[in-house]
Amino acid sequence: MHSRILFKGTAAAVAARRIRHILGPLMSKEGWNCSAHEVKLLNTSSGDTVKIGEISYVLKTPKNPELVPVNHMMEALPQMVTQHLRWIMQKDLLGQDVFLIGPPGPLRRSIAMQYLELTKREVEYVALSRDTTETDLKQRREIRSGTAFYIDQCAVRAATEGRILVLEGLEKAERNVLPVLNNLLENREMQLEDGRFLMSAHRYDKLLEEHTKEELDAWKIVRVSEDFRVIALGLPVPRYKGNPLDPPLRSRFQARDIYYLPFKDQLEHLYRIGANVSAERVSQLLSFATTLCSQESASLSLPDFPVDNLPSALTVLNLFPMLSVQQLVQRLYPYEAMLGKEGRTAVEGVLNRFELTDGSTKPSPTAVVNIEPVNGGQAEQAAVTLNITNQKITFQVPSGTRPIRPPNSSPTFINTPTHERLLAEMMQSHLVKDICLIGAKGCGKSVIAREFAEMLGYSIEPVMLYQDMTARDLLQQRYTLPNGDTAWRASPLVTAAQEGKLVLLDGIHRVNLGTLAVLSRLLHDRELDLYDGTRLLRFDRYQALKEELQLTDQQLQDRSIFPIHPSFRIIALAEPPVIGSTTQQWLNPEILTMFLFHTIKPLAKAEETAVLQGMIPNVPGEAVEQLQHLTHSLRKSNDPTALSLASSLSTRQLLRICRRLSQYPQESVAHAVHKACLSRFLPSLARSSLEKSLANCSIEDHPDPASEQKQLYTCTVKDGLLTIGNVSAPVYSPDEKMKVPDVLFYENVQHMMVMQDMLKDFLLGEHLLLVGNQGVGKNKIVDRFLHLMNRPREYLQLHRDTTVQTLTLQPSVRDGIIIYEDSPLVKAVKMGHILVIDEADKAPTNVTCILKALVESGEMILADGRRIVSDALEAAGRPNAIPMHPDFRMIVLANRPGFPFLGNDFFGALGDIFSCHAVDNPKPQAEFAMLKQYGPDVPDAVLQKLVAAFGELRAMADQGTITYPYSTREVVNIVKHLQKFPDEGLANVVRNVFDFDSYNKDMREVLISALHKHGIPIGAKPTSVHLAKELPLPDCKMTGYWTISQGGNTRRKLLCPTETHRIDIKGPVFLRVQSYPSKRHESRSLSFTEEQAHWQIPMNEVNIVCDVTTAKDSIYVATCNPVSLYAMKEKGDSVQCIELYDIFPRTISGVWQPFVSVAALGNPLQDQVVLHEEQGNTVLHLDLVTGAVRRLILSQDKQDEAPRKTSNWWNSKESQPGYKMCKEFAHKNWLLFYKENGNQLDVVDVLEGQVHTIHLPINLKAVFLVAEDRWLLVESKTDRKFLLTKPMHMGAEETGVCQLHAISEDAVSSGFGNNSGMEAVSPQEVSSDQLSNENLSAALGQKIVSPNRILCDTNTYANVIVGFPDLMSPNELYSFRRSLPITESRRPDMFFGSSKRTGPAKRVNCVCLLDANQVVRALPPTQVPLAEVYPKDVTPPMSAAYLEVTDLNSKRLKYIPVPRSNSMSPYTVWISKVSDTDVVMAPLGSGGVVTVDMGGYVRLWETGLDHLQRSLLEWRNMIGSEDGRPVQITIERDSGLDVSSPKHGKIDAKNAPHVGGNQWAGGTGGRDTAGLGGKGGPYRLDAGHKVYQISQAEKDAVPDEVKRAARDMAEQAFKQRLKEIEMSEYDASTYDRFSGAVRRQVQSLRIILDSLQAKGKERQWLRNQALGELDDAKIIDGLTGEKSIYKRRGELEPELGSPQQKPKRLRVLADVSGSMYRFNGVDGRLERSMEAVCMVMEALESYEHKFKYDITGHSGDGFDIELVRCDKVPKNNKERLKVLKTMHAHSQFCMSGDYTLEGTEHAIRELAHEEADEHFVIVLSDANLERYGISPDRFARVLTSNPQVNAFAIFIGSLGDQADRLQKTLPAGRSFVAMDTKEIPQILQQIFTSTMLSSA
Repeated sequence: MHSRILFKGTAAAVAARRIRHILGPLMSKEGWNCSAHEVKLLNTSSGDTVKIGEISYVLKTPKNPELVPVNHMMEALPQMVTQHLRWIMQKDLLGQDVFLIGPPGPLRRSIAMQYLELTKREVEYVALSRDTTETDLKQRREIRSGTAFYIDQCAVRAATEGRILVLEGLEKAERNVLPVLNNLLENREMQLEDGRFLMSAHRYDKLLEEHTKEELDAWKIVRVSEDFRVIALGLPVPRYKGNPLDPPLRSRFQARDIYYLPFKDQLEHLYRIGANVSAERVSQLLSFATTLCSQESASLSLPDFPVDNLPSALTVLNLFPMLSVQQLVQRLYPYEAMLGKEGRTAVEGVLNRFELTDGSTKPSPTAVVNIEPVNGGQAEQAAVTLNITNQKITFQVPSGTRPIRPPNSSPTFINTPTHERLLAEMMQSHLVKDICLIGAKGCGKSVIAREFAEMLGYSIEPVMLYQDMTARDLLQQRYTLPNGDTAWRASPLVTAAQEGKLVLLDGIHRVNLGTLAVLSRLLHDRELDLYDGTRLLRFDRYQALKEELQLTDQQLQDRSIFPIHPSFRIIALAEPPVIGSTTQQWLNPEILTMFLFHTIKPLAKAEETAVLQGMIPNVPGEAVEQLQHLTHSLRKSNDPTALSLASSLSTRQLLRICRRLSQYPQESVAHAVHKACLSRFLPSLARSSLEKSLANCSIEDHPDPASEQKQLYTCTVKDGLLTIGNVSAPVYSPDEKMKVPDVLFYENVQHMMVMQDMLKDFLLGEHLLLVGNQGVGKNKIVDRFLHLMNRPREYLQLHRDTTVQTLTLQPSVRDGIIIYEDSPLVKAVKMGHILVIDEADKAPTNVTCILKALVESGEMILADGRRIVSDALEAAGRPNAIPMHPDFRMIVLANRPGFPFLGNDFFGALGDIFSCHAVDNPKPQAEFAMLKQYGPDVPDAVLQKLVAAFGELRAMADQGTITYPYSTREVVNIVKHLQKFPDEGLANVVRNVFDFDSYNKDMREVLISALHKHGIPIGAKPTSVHLAKELPLPDCKMTGYWTISQGGNTRRKLLCPTETHRIDIKGPVFLRVQSYPSKRHESRSLSFTEEQAHWQIPMNEVNIVCDVTTAKDSIYVATCNPVSLYAMKEKGDSVQCIELYDIFPRTISGVWQPFVSVAALGNPLQDQVVLHEEQGNTVLHLDLVTGAVRRLILSQDKQDEAPRKTSNWWNSKESQPGYKMCKEFAHKNWLLFYKENGNQLDVVDVLEGQVHTIHLPINLKAVFLVAEDRWLLVESKTDRKFLLTKPMHMGAEETGVCQLHAISEDAVSSGFGNNSGMEAVSPQEVSSDQLSNENLSAALGQKIVSPNRILCDTNTYANVIVGFPDLMSPNELYSFRRSLPITESRRPDMFFGSSKRTGPAKRVNCVCLLDANQVVRALPPTQVPLAEVYPKDVTPPMSAAYLEVTDLNSKRLKYIPVPRSNSMSPYTVWISKVSDTDVVMAPLGSGGVVTVDMGGYVRLWETGLDHLQRSLLEWRNMIGSEDGRPVQITIERDSGLDVSSPKHGKIDAKNAPHVGGNQWAGGTGGRDTAGLGGKGGPYRLDAGHKVYQISQAEKDAVPDEVKRAARDMAEQAFKQRLKEIEMSEYDASTYDRFSGAVRRQVQSLRIILDSLQAKGKERQWLRNQALGELDDAKIIDGLTGEKSIYKRRGELEPELGSPQQKPKRLRVLADVSGSMYRFNGVDGRLERSMEAVCMVMEALESYEHKFKYDITGHSGDGFDIELVRCDKVPKNNKERLKVLKTMHAHSQFCMSGDYTLEGTEHAIRELAHEEADEHFVIVLSDANLERYGISPDRFARVLTSNPQVNAFAIFIGSLGDQADRLQKTLPAGRSFVAMDTKEIPQILQQIFTSTMLSSA
């Protein structure tokens, strides 16, 4: 059984070996040549002879006996080793070179060394690594007293001295390095750099026969000793990683497979070690190990088990027989940390098979009880006592050179049971081997290692490893002596080995494995050969050598041989390998053999809490509890997003949060968490996931404190104390004043908050990291911060080529000596300055990670051998130590991670060692204030527009609609320009920022629409002014008189009694005031018209607008189905809404169609309105701030009125009389109510809370409040007019009586006495105030001063009554007559046929603007003389109404069309009752009106001439008048190229971008060929390049016939293209409908994919080049005259043997069920899904190597309907359209039912089996799960059923809140609700960008 596992080769060979095994001892020697060989040493006269079996070798006396290996022989040689030795001896006698190949581990080296020890040969050992160059093997130059000379290296030394060259790790060396040795191996010849020539002994001796030795020396010929041999040790590649052997090199070696020892040899060996362990357990353990090394387990890609470490494990078991074997296995082979799920199950299966799963039953050590030093013996030892199941076991381990410290006595280390156990286990491993600690970042690896070291009295030597570290950096570096000689300096690792320190190798997962291999001999054998020929030996070997050769230490040191201190140990720290990723599998079989592994599990909740509270005693308990709850809920999740969030909440980060909370207990936990996770810059998925987790843990985010404490955020410096907000710090007094930054800084609240936060952390001693987009002011904030604190700064800017050396020291050569200049970092550390590191994300993270040691432990080793130490006491005795100044701090600036910043993820790698601050663009108010300071003379309106537009663009960048995040820097630059050149137009200046995007069509559209929305007229010309056409107004004629009767007797008759009582108030009820964002669009973006701005009220489609009113700058809109009130500010960006549905139930009291008027009250009742429902006469008082609603009951006696007739009032032909409200004086807080045909007036004084009722002798038709104390009444039926005069103050006179005066109307007499009475016409509107004298004079065309009113009726444009209502003499009536009176009827509706309606409309829509001297009405198109307004051949636009503007100043008439509403309520009859047109109207300010159409679209209009002129001037200034003025330099010339006839152009096979050039098809910006944006070419041909636009003017210059030819050719080519893919034109337009809708998302996804691809292809530095730029690390080699000292950028070949990059695998699961088709009409869900599918297909086109995708559908017919197969993706539009058609057809004809769950489950299961880099499933579904009885948690379980597959669900708008509820139960960031189906493509884009691309 075992031999089959162990031996490789064919079955026959295996069988032969097994028989040999069985029969070996029985057969005679001739039978099998496999008898047990013995090694004998015979003394004969010719010298000693070694015999292995029958082969003998005569020993020679070594010249340098100290180079012969000692103490390598095993005590009992296993048979197998003897055979290997015998084979090597055979090859040695033949003079051949051997190659020992086999699995990783020390066995091959040990056999080679044993052979050399046996045959007494001197050894030259080289560990090859990827840094080995030719000079390391042949000759190296050194400089002595000014001259360079060559020193022979190992290969040459071995050849000339007859030593054996041992080359270890051939697979590590870079290609083409080893061929240097080819000739030396083959014919023992080699040409050396210094001109000597090595020649084989055989030829040399022949030459000697003919020439003398002197002659040969003169020819520089050197003899290669006949004893020279090469033993190469290597791993088999391809099974292991590395470079395969070069065939010519391979052919020069004889190979021998050195596999692990045979089972029984190994078993005997282990029995000897573990005498106390039961034999059964030993054999089980070995069987387990052997199984994992078999061929079969290799196919599972499990790394080999480190069999060579079994003896050390057994040593531990022997001491602690009660230990669990499973735990030991974990230490040898940490399978849980390094294997995926399959691998783990496989290993556990094997453990079970050999009954080794005793982890739970067997005890583990619980704590270190005691440690005491042991005296005696030369090496330091300590006796450690461990506690295991209450028995104490003491054993001896090596200890350090410092005093030992008993356990649990450290003030800074909080002991927890987990850590105690870990330390106890580490003590056991420390007994036998070096340790490697594996744990996530920030979990306390370094802390535990330090505690361990202190307990054993070790000094620590931290060695930070980084990625491009070379073997030299690890072992020895070159430097120059003061006299210019070159010398070698041992690295800290080597000195530590000699001094017996504990080395912490921090970051072993980062360093290249080829480099680490240099240490394998140190780790296994404790031996090391250095570059300068020094050898370090294991202590016992050194002693043996010393005794054998009888030499003193000094003599050995002169021969450069040193001992390694017996206490020396290494602890490596590493982060666990990323399971499933191809790149970060650092735990390979080689490393497994070097260490015993301990994984640090994340702390349990209770333990972590204990640590937090122990370290920071006064932290608020509740905060810790909340933090723990959150952190552990994130850590337990198996969702990758949650886990990545958990990694930013490491123990280290939690400690930092707690430190801060203990200082500032009033801060919120949520704020701290957001800061630690940098949530401002997380992808949207992760952010929503975080917020959901915070909500689940009930961590409330306090509201933004800025709003509450505005006044607090100031900064003052007083008496040497700086105060920012509420934090103070002493001001520093520096030595170097000039290094304190001073910067122009305008304070604003937001930046003060950031600085206050920074100051808090600064005072806590943290190093800061500021992350933000470009241009948000990170540098300014930091400089200002340091300026305020008066701290000098050092500045370092990082970039792509920053190396570890440039961060610390800059080497330079002066007079042949290398001088190191301190970098700003070192200066800052020395002097205690603040180091500002800018652009930290641009440097490779492997470089910046050396900052970790500096921040964490305050230690760092510099290239010149000096070191930075944190403790000044440590530095005292050491000459080369630099103590870190206590004031030193680092402030690091970085851009936010992720696209479009092409930096490295600095935050991800090092975020948790800094305190992070997200710097964001200032909030609008803060930004406005700041810009005001940059541009004090720039008009506020312009600044507001800029702030608003940029705010919107930033929001879009956050959502991912656009990629570039516009920042404050850009706005500041625009404002500076406007400040300096105020005449330039804003529209031109913003192009300074936006011209970058002018060639990207989609981006340009987005930008222009955003800028236009906020009224920045980019692209408008000064000529594009489109004001309405003016028509002349008919002449003004005096048409009659109004006479107010004064007769005495009538006067008594018309006295009207009044009575007063209090208002009965019911309520208040509090309703919710909802706030919606309004998307306000400035209308004057491209052309100048009367319309100022427009936006849509967020209301239901069936709702009907029935009234609008304005107050100061507020607009109130009432709707009546259901009744609600919307309030908005004229310039605001939000709409407040109160729904009054509950107060007006639809069925009550027969009011089926409620009709509401609204009146806005004035000071001191701002923001309060009165609503009046006209049929039920309900009066409500609403407070829009609090949402309080009160009902005002006006008449006491009317309450118990006879029950309302519930007859169907709307059937009765006569419409019922309603109640009316007069609101002319609402701003004075009084209103008047009357009932049509009634005879009383109710005057409501809202402030006093009183009602005055006036009883009248007439029945009313209408009431006009022409002044506060004079009202015009119209009698019903007769239309007679009366003037009611009342005392000004109701209560003032006791009588309280009002008088009524009849008004007689007389026409202008046609002749004397023949005055016929005028027919009475009821006025539509009478102004409540008078025209100013100028306006009156202008209107009448004569200078006149008099009281007056404007009166409007249907027969005239306007009437002016002069003298009314104050003068009692006859009042003259002047009229502007119409030719035809306005008719009341409403035209038959174009959609709904004629609408029957009785009675006039409720809203008159006539407004008098007294200041502007205008009357504005809204008329239906039928009433407008369209023929006069529009030219003959122009069709009038579809409009809801026309605004008729009668201007009495200019005597002109204008008709302005109001655009139609997008949506209309189906209740047309009801609408027609509201108004004759589809709009309602109210005055706005003094020169404009606001209209609201029935669809709820609000438009603001400017009609007043003065206003229009002022606005036009502003608008022209914004555009800039450059186009008008010719600029002086006028050398004009055309492009000079004539346009020949258009052609398609050549097709370029390479598809390189072509710009210009009249030749290539698919170019951009050329002439005559098909392409994008050229001139005279026939059609647009997109070859996927960005577009270069020729200016419009040049396009216009192309002659017409050429344009025509171009158009024809375009048509032809379009048809040709369709023909190629057999697509009809109809199909093409259909497809275009889908692809056009997602073009923008496709484009932005492709940009991101491209940039990722570019990032993946980024070139690396290739070292050791013969040309390029000088490599700092090689300056000394340059001095000595070496050639390959340069580095250059190049494509890095992937490491050989590293796995292939697999594509990512995506499956889209589209819902094609019947409901999709059914509800498509409602919300277009099917079309949106089709768009989404189209987007996936288009975006991933031509990225098939990166993404393999397929698309399946699920419906009632099944859950796996194939739409796109991954091996047959659609290539062109026709095939893509076919997929979309299939979707559509399927959903039309399939069965109903729901298979979402099964489909998802199936997709996840199927994808998990496929080999891929990552797996994604995206499910589109219209969440009708409840209907089919599927519970959400079942769906949640399915989504997260396989951690390998990232599954996402997008629910398409469903009934009610179903999808929302579902989303709450599903895991965060995994499910999305697209209520608006337009969001689906956006959501898909989010998923793509935040997950797929995170690791692409």
